Amino acid sequence: MSILTDLRIAAVGDIHLGEDGRGHYRRRLEGIEERADVFMLAGDLTRHGTLQEGKVVADELRDLPIPAVAVLGNHDYHSDLQDEIADELRDAGVIVLDDDGVVLQCGDTKLGIVGGKGFGGGFAGKCASEFGEREIKNFVAHTRHIAEAWKVALKEIVADERVVLSHYSPVKETLEGEPPEIYPFLGSYLLAEAVDTAGADLILHGHAHKGSPKGMTPGGIRVRNVALPVLGRAYGVYCLEYENGF
Repeated sequence: MSILTDLRIAAVGDIHLGEDGRGHYRRRLEGIEERADVFMLAGDLTRHGTLQEGKVVADELRDLPIPAVAVLGNHDYHSDLQDEIADELRDAGVIVLDDDGVVLQCGDTKLGIVGGKGFGGGFAGKCASEFGEREIKNFVAHTRHIAEAWKVALKEIVADERVVLSHYSPVKETLEGEPPEIYPFLGSYLLAEAVDTAGADLILHGHAHKGSPKGMTPGGIRVRNVALPVLGRAYGVYCLEYENGF
């Protein structure tokens, strides 16, 4: 028997906060609890991945009235302080995923969220392969390792609904608008392949500022690009419903 739910997910990526944004983004989150049950952030929370920028992000998200779940993006890794930034966010009450999962009780619904930064490599027919120089092999192997971790986490999680949260895209459809030459650096088909194998209800990602809002994996899982420049607002709201879609 199918389950109907009106669970509401607020989501955004690529907010790229710095000291000059202190206090501004938080004001745009006022009343979020009236519009959504959970808030998801799809990476690139900072500009250059400095600890000071991480502290700004943490302060903007501190003690929100609804659960906040985040992954980091490539900008957040830039200064090699990703672990320290994640710690700042966790101290502010934000759940930070790193190729693992969490289950939240949202009303009567158990929501499982799996994810992490993701990585690149390209898409079927136009992708890198684990062949040749060690550097190329390592590039593709890194994405494959991440995809396998997501697949394991999705299979292990017990929930009514499952959402995957990523920075990099699992499909090329949500990259349309970006130069095709950089698609391999914006996502990988391996991410979609893993989620299709394990199953999920929705994939959220950022990273593609000039991309498109909607796509779908080969297995029929809906994908949404929630990068702030694509949304044009502080966050989008997505309602999951079995049978009726969203």
